[in-house]
Order: sequence, then C-alpha cells, then structure tokens
Amino acid sequence: MTTSQTELIAKLTPLVSADRLYTDPVDCYAYAYDNSRNYHAPVAVIFPLNVEEVQAVIQLCNHYHVPVVPRGRGTGTAGGSVPEVGGVVLSLERMNNIVSIDPDNRMATVEPGVLNQELQDAIKKVGFFWPPDPSSAAYCSVGGNLATCAAGPHAVKYGVARDHVLGLTAVTGGGDVIRTGCYTSKGVVGYDLTRLLVGSEGTLAVIVEATLKLTPLPKHTGGLTAEFSDTQSCARAIAAIMAQPYTPSALEFLDNGALTLIRNRHENLLPENARAYLMIEVDGSQQEIAEATAAILQACQVHGLIEAKPAHDTKALWAARKALSPLLKDIAPKKINEDIAVPVSHLPELLTGLEKLAAHYQIANVNFGHAGNGNIHVNLLVNPDNADEMQRAYACLDEVFSLVLSLQGTLSGEHGVGMAKRPFVPREIDASTINLMKSLKLTFDPNNILNPGKLFPA
Repeated sequence: MTTSQTELIAKLTPLVSADRLYTDPVDCYAYAYDNSRNYHAPVAVIFPLNVEEVQAVIQLCNHYHVPVVPRGRGTGTAGGSVPEVGGVVLSLERMNNIVSIDPDNRMATVEPGVLNQELQDAIKKVGFFWPPDPSSAAYCSVGGNLATCAAGPHAVKYGVARDHVLGLTAVTGGGDVIRTGCYTSKGVVGYDLTRLLVGSEGTLAVIVEATLKLTPLPKHTGGLTAEFSDTQSCARAIAAIMAQPYTPSALEFLDNGALTLIRNRHENLLPENARAYLMIEVDGSQQEIAEATAAILQACQVHGLIEAKPAHDTKALWAARKALSPLLKDIAPKKINEDIAVPVSHLPELLTGLEKLAAHYQIANVNFGHAGNGNIHVNLLVNPDNADEMQRAYACLDEVFSLVLSLQGTLSGEHGVGMAKRPFVPREIDASTINLMKSLKLTFDPNNILNPGKLFPA
C-alpha cells in the first residue's frame, strides 16, 4: 500500500462506522471482480449511506489521487465495476431506499442500491412496472442498470434504461453534487446530462438518486412460439415480424445450441426437430392481443417454418430462457460472452455469418437474445487451459466484430464496454469522437480518479 493510500484510509476511517469500511484483503475479495470474472484487488471498500458520504469519499480520493470505482451488485459481464488499477471500491448496495412512489405522476424516486426486482414488486402494487428487466433482475441494482443502460426482453417495445429516467442526483469525479433533468415528462432547459450519465459506466459521476418514469402494467399479455428448421428462416421471420404494424412486447431468439441445452435439462419442453425458435409476447387489450397475434403468425409464414402457434402458458419456457447463461457451463468451462446488435433487417446475414465463423474456427457457439432489437448474445464456449482453442476463439471474435460493424451494428447492445470491449472501441467510434468523449470525461473528472481506464482504449 502506498503512502497516499495509507493516508486516505486514515481519513476515511472516521467517516463511517467500522462495519462500513473494509481494508482486510479477505473482506475486500468479493469486491475485486464482477460477472466478467476479471479480478483486481482494491485497497479498501467503503459503503456510503447518503450523498454527503459519497461526496466526502470522492473529495478525499481526489485529494490523494487515489482511484475510486463505483459498484452496484457486480452482475455486469464487461468488467465495468472491476477496480483494475486498485484504489477504493465505492459500493452503493446499502443506499437501497425507495424514496417515493408517485402513481399520479407515474414516477418513482430511488437510491442506486435498490434491486430491480424490489422496485418492480413495489410499483406493481399500484399498477406499474419499470421496463428494464435484465435476466439478473433479482440481483442487479437500479444504479447498475443505469450505469450500463440495461435493457432486457421488453426493450423491443418499451425501450432501454435511458428511456425511463427523468432526472438524477449524482456526484461528479470532481466531487460536486449535480442534479439533472426534472420532475416532469417534458423539459428542455439546459443540456440533457441525464442521458449522458446513463450508460457512462461510472466514469463521469456516481448516481446517488434517480427519478424514474413508470409504465402502466398492460391489461393482458399473450404468448406465441414459432419453430424453424434453420436459423436463416427464423431470421427472415424476425425481420417480417418487426416490419408489420404490431410491435411485440418481447421477441426472443434461441439457436439450436440453446435449444439443446434447454432440452437436456427440461424434457418435453421444446420440440425435437426445431433448430431455431422464437418466444414472442404481446400485450394490451384483448382485441389488441388478438390482432397482434394474427399479424405475427402471418409474418412467421416463411419458408423453413415448422409451426407457429399461440402459447397459453409460457412460464416454464421463460424460466428456462432466463436460466440459459449458467447452462453454458455444461458445454465448456469458459464463455466469451458478447452482446452485439445489428439492424433487424440484417439479422439473416448476422446469424448465418456467426454459424460460418464458428464452424471455420471450430469453436462451440451458442446464440440467443433479444431478436426484436437485433441484439444477440454470442457465446463462444472454450477451455481456457487449451491455448490453441483460445487463440482460435479470439480470432473468431475479431471476425465477429468485423461482421457486426459491416452490417451497421454495434459492439454492445446492453452490457457496456467496461474492460472487455475496450480494445475494439476505435473500430466503431472515430478518433475525433473519442477525443471529444475524453474531454467530457475530464470535465466531469479532472483528476481521472473515477473508474479510470474504462471505456477507452489505452
């Protein structure tokens, strides 16, 4: 530990009670990694309870030029909350109050440590939901959702996290408390800093309170499933579904690898002859559901369709879909997990290209995801102890990214950049734009102490 770090910890100690400051490496271990499985040890972990404590920590870290890394619940897959240059982890998990629920104005104000599912349960009682619903909803925090601009299955109709935030209170990397947005659904005074902070992965400011826009629960929901003989026909159906007037509330794609995993764990849940599969949800009034169902079933009538039909009980199927990521360990000990996205019309080329690349490099690959947004989770499944396989996997990944960008796509639809995608950012964003972003970073965080090194290539 450096002299400045030792002095910083001495200053942090009187700020909080002993149970809210960890310095023992054993205690800090759980905060050294996230779901990316990258590991870097912090020198301390501190648990603030209010904005004043967050501000005091950041000001002290500025004074001693020690990095500070904001953290929610560590469910991210891109390494965004990993303290890769050491420093202090600022865990917001104990700032977990739902400050207010205002059904008359369709709003809720929450602290960053509130779990997504806790918020959903609280607002459901008054007839609302918050559309971002990642598969980790039971464990991830709203603050983490905002940091990465999380989405989930229902983004196809309702949008992503930044579409459902009205305002924020945050502490900048310079230690200033700022308030963005307003308590109305319309407001154009000043720059839209709210949308700038959402998705910035804790590199500009630490969100300490958020005013969220709530959405009324739909009156009814309906389900459909569609089975296809191959991936390309399924992709054509996805494009046709999104081209007709009725937007599904969820449109999930499963390739043959994903179907095999589910079949192995859930006998008779899925048909044996399908090699690609769509899980579709529609919502609204009964008449809207009937009209949407008819239109979507018609859109599925492409060459290669095996069967498309209404599904009256999809609970087991959705549970299996949400459990897919852990099941990937059945195939290989490690996954290289990407969440690329392309325009929906380019899905046939993307999915066909992914199959060809996996075959060429002899890498096991399972694809599934939010097809209505063109957001596919690509999972290259590898053994990290096999050097040749790892080399082939990263060569494959390199070509996957090239394919995505050639199709007007993006390298990350909802997971963020963090550490994992940082080397590839210049392929998507030109040098002038990156330099402007770096200038913005230094405006918010002049000493570059706030989650340093994330997002941008070295």
